[in-house]
Parts: sequence; structure tokens; C-alpha cells
Amino acid sequence: MSKVPIVAIIGRTNVGKSSIFNLILQHREAIVAIDEGTTRDTLMGQASYNHRNFWIVDTAGMKDPADDFEATIQEQIVQAVDSADIIWVVIEANVMLTAEDRIIATKALKSKKPVFLVVNKSDKVRKLEISDYQRLGIKNIFPTSVTHGSGFIKLLDDTIAALPRVKFKIDPNIIKVAIIGRPNVGKSFLFNTLLNKQQAIVSAQAGTTRDVNKMSVRYEGLQIQLMDTAGIRRSGQIGQGLEHFSLIRTLAAIEEADVCLLLMDVNELNVQLDQKIAGMVKDANKGLILVVTKWDSYKGKNAFEFDYLIPQIKQSYEFVPWASVIFTSAVSGQNVTKLFSLIKEIAENRKKKIKTPELNRWLKQIIIKHPPAGLKNRNPKLNYMIQEQDSSSPNFKIYGSHAKYLHWSYKRFMEKELRNSFGFEGAAIKLWFFEKHIDRIKAKLLNKTGIKNGPLRK
Repeated sequence: MSKVPIVAIIGRTNVGKSSIFNLILQHREAIVAIDEGTTRDTLMGQASYNHRNFWIVDTAGMKDPADDFEATIQEQIVQAVDSADIIWVVIEANVMLTAEDRIIATKALKSKKPVFLVVNKSDKVRKLEISDYQRLGIKNIFPTSVTHGSGFIKLLDDTIAALPRVKFKIDPNIIKVAIIGRPNVGKSFLFNTLLNKQQAIVSAQAGTTRDVNKMSVRYEGLQIQLMDTAGIRRSGQIGQGLEHFSLIRTLAAIEEADVCLLLMDVNELNVQLDQKIAGMVKDANKGLILVVTKWDSYKGKNAFEFDYLIPQIKQSYEFVPWASVIFTSAVSGQNVTKLFSLIKEIAENRKKKIKTPELNRWLKQIIIKHPPAGLKNRNPKLNYMIQEQDSSSPNFKIYGSHAKYLHWSYKRFMEKELRNSFGFEGAAIKLWFFEKHIDRIKAKLLNKTGIKNGPLRK
């Protein structure tokens, strides 16, 4: 598994950082955000260019000295250079270099990481003198114009070439677990309880953990690596600097994890932000456990209340009906050790492989039970299916005709029936639908040209 690198955009206010950010994400395959575009300080996304993925982070503009400029620079630039793999320093072509530009460039260069100088709004000057910008000490200079879209192909090509290709070492005996959720729901407390020793700072003040703290424990012959992440806030509540980059680290931890523990305060259930975080885990195709914390503090903690809350939670998280639910108390230790057995079970379910003949017998049975429903008066036909053998999570390919017209409700029906037949409790699964005739066409092309292409995903 490859680590998704980070590109940070830094610079003064009004130099066009957000415009560049939005332009780059036009190439995206997916964007991950708590609430896209709500506030200036939470703009972040995962971009894709030339088959390479990278996080792109748009930092807040640097403030003037009257607003404690130097302190803001120290906070945001240090965090940017610390978190990023490549730094884009953005300046304006139609404005003379300022003291702020020089300070930002100096801080970026001291990181010893690749730094690119993006001279934005170059369309507003008649002739761009590159020598004027070399005084900043940044060798890689890219004149760009968001208005005309010029200069960005070269910028992205050189960025991709400079991005590190770091690989996570995949050990089949290591299960990576990310502890995620809103601030102050007890993530660090649970982290420490699971480790049975104090490793992270535990504080009543929300937002103590800003980096991902990793520690490992042994359980039934397996090594479980626990990742304690910073709390994810609503967009309007995310501050500048430290919290801005801690969110990226949390999203990266979700990508790295096999199983995610989404902690929810029993006194604040069914919060919309918790549901959005669960959606992130589902989209990342990871295992998920909904951990209801602070059960010891709940006034109505009895069997009746427990039976009442479970359906409520299931209804609020009906988009992840496969997620496990457990009530815990890190203070009393209630059900904490049960988390290990759940983690192990889900990790095994994510590795479960179903033989192709068995899958196709199942496919035939459900088609007889309930024929495929289509859109636009088309009748999709599903011929056969296989499970991806080299995937770290349960992914299934279904081949047929008019598969793109398959109704979304039928896809949901198929997933439900698949789980009823084969399990996969706690694990996200994906069903990919392919046009069978496109595969045949590509096979003919392969025979004639020797060009190998994978199936077209719908």
C-alpha cells in the first residue's frame, strides 16, 4: 500500500491559492472534505493526476503584522512544512515581492523539502522576468494563470515527478486500527486503556491530540497497531494551522487503517458529523466499529435503555448497516477488551475469499429470486462474477450487459444478499459492474495490437 503524499499551498492572502486549489481539483477522481467549501480554513481534497493520488491542502492566507502576523506564520508555515511532502509557495506576478513573500519562502526552504514557486496571475503582466523571482532562492519557478489555465500542466508534471513513492510494509499479522471521531469523545482515553498504560495526553480540553500517535499491542498472536487521531470538527469550527493539518493526518490514518473505531459520546448520539465520518470510512472501504463511549456517565444505563438506543443508532447509520456497534466505558473498562475480538473478526472478514463457482451459484440464485431492475426501460443482465484476489478488502466484479442501467436499489439488494450468504460483518465491500461486450472488444484489440488494458469500470 502506498502512502498518499501531501502538497501544501502557502502564501499571502489574495494571491490566488483557493483558485489554484479549485482548478487542481477539477482533475479529481474523488474529493474528501467535511463540508466542502464552507469556510476558508478547511479546504482540502485528494486529487488525481496521471494515475497518481495526492492530498492538496489550501492554507489560510498570512495576516499582516497588525494581526500578529509573525505568530501566524510560525504556526501555519511550520505545520505546513512539517506535514507536506511538497510545498507550493504562491505569489502574484503583478505585485512586487513583499516582506511576507520573503519570510514565507525562507521558512519553506528551511524545511529541506521540494519547494515550487508558483507565480500566479502571470497573464496580468506583459513580460515576466524570472530573474526577479530568483531572489527568493527557490529554483523551481512556474508562471501560472488560473484565468487562462496556463502553466499548470508543467507544475503538475514536475510535482508528480518529485512526489515520494513511499510504501507501507504490509504484514499479514499486523492489523492497523484508527481511533477516530469528534474532539473530546474519549479517543485518547480509550487508546490508553487499550494499551493499558499512559501513552497519549489525556485532557478534558477538546483537541489535545494533534498528531497521529501510534502504538502496538499483541492479541492472540496478532500485532494490533492503534492510531490515536485528532478530533474532527465541523467545518466552521476548524481553526488555522495545527488543526488544519491534523485533519489531513486523520484522513490519512483512515486510509492506512484496516479497521476504524468511530467513537460517539452516548450523551450526544446521532450527530450529523459522526455520520459524515462514517461515510468517509465507507468510501475508504475499511472495517468499521461504532463505539458508543462514556456509557458509565449515561443516566439511563440499563437494559431497557440499551435496547432502545441500538435501533436508534442503526437507523441513523442505515447507510453502513454492516458496521458493528458496541457500548464501552474507558473509565470502568466495560467492553473495552471485547474490541480486540471484534477487530480481529473484522480483519479476518476483510480477507475472506469466496471461490468463483460458489459466487456464480449465488448470483444465479438471487437473479431467479429477484430479476435485475433497470433504469430507462433497459433490462440489465448479469452473467457472472468474481472476487478480486489481490485486494486488501472484499471487492467483487460483476459482468453483464446494460450494467450501467442497473437500479441503485438492486445493487443494495445484491450487497445485502451477499452479506446474508457469506458474512463480511463489520467490513465494507464494493461491487463493480462491467459491460461484458467491452471486455470482448478489448480482448480483440489485445490480440491484434498486444496492448493490454484492464476492464472499464462503470
